[in-house]
Amino acid sequence: MNKLNILMLGASLEQNGGIATVEKLMLKHAAKDIEFQHITSHDEGTILHRIKVFIKAFLVLLWKLLINKADIVHVHISDGGSLVRKAAIALIALMFNKPVLMHAHGAEFHVTFSKLPPWAQSVFSKIFRRCDDFIVLSKTWEEYYISNLGLNEKKVSVLPNPTELPAEIPTRNNAALIKFGFFGRVGSRKGTFDLIKAFAQMPSYLKETSELIVAGDGDIEEARRLVESLNLENKVQFLGWIDSETRDKILADIDVFVLPSYNEGLPMALLEAMGWGLPVIVTPVGGIPELITSTENGLLVRPGDIQQLSKAMQELIENKSLRTSLGKAARKTVTPFDVRSYSSKLHEIYHSVLESKSKKSLVPAVKI
Repeated sequence: MNKLNILMLGASLEQNGGIATVEKLMLKHAAKDIEFQHITSHDEGTILHRIKVFIKAFLVLLWKLLINKADIVHVHISDGGSLVRKAAIALIALMFNKPVLMHAHGAEFHVTFSKLPPWAQSVFSKIFRRCDDFIVLSKTWEEYYISNLGLNEKKVSVLPNPTELPAEIPTRNNAALIKFGFFGRVGSRKGTFDLIKAFAQMPSYLKETSELIVAGDGDIEEARRLVESLNLENKVQFLGWIDSETRDKILADIDVFVLPSYNEGLPMALLEAMGWGLPVIVTPVGGIPELITSTENGLLVRPGDIQQLSKAMQELIENKSLRTSLGKAARKTVTPFDVRSYSSKLHEIYHSVLESKSKKSLVPAVKI
């Protein structure tokens, strides 16, 4: 059986964050007739290091295209500088008449794109419209990309991020200390500082019976200073970035997951928490409102509304039955996001792209 050669370009597999997590799941659970070749096009580090990584990726891509070692070029795109890097990658692949599948993850892509001058928006839109498919994480993002980049709706596929569902989850019946967990990059966009302030606003008797665990890299020192100023040193733990094994141990141990973000795609941390049967407190941004219905399978709070966030946390401390019901509903909601189902859908997208490409008897030259 001939395997499909998928040339995948994206974040370093050693990097922290959701894109690398998705890439690793794709590689781990690839269909039997798919052979992935991963090329790192971005890595954390100095500007010089990032430039070197991208140049190397571009040269490897060019070589693979010259020796015809790719059936499809699968490109993971975020926001910020990723827009420029991935447009260049897509353009060179299109010049070799290779099917290009753009996979959009950026929580703040709309912010980056809106700041570009009209001529730059036009250039990028033309490149992305030439891609053979554009994977987005939710219906909300589908509407955004179609409306703002002029993508053909027939070439846009909604494919929410995958997760590995644990076979068994803890009952969490006898929690004397309610543990809130935050997973993600510590900083303003993810609402970490809002979360710390909301915890501080809870009545003293509730703070005595609760704890906040923050797992992730980013602005940890600034967060520590905030904790100290609020006299919460004994109530807030900072773990830094953790590996998947440690993550699962913590997800099995905590009682509530909180992610009060201002912008999101569809956060992997949320899917993982729901898979562990945790009640969640999140904000209605990005693809989250399509996943969470407040009071049914989680609680939704307005971004930046610290008082509302604090009240939601208080409610889940005091209401055990609500914690239990939301956790069960969360697990049920996220079951279709299992990575095996994801791999099957991705497999269908690949074959659809190839079939569509084969029907084109003449492909015009790329014009920008």
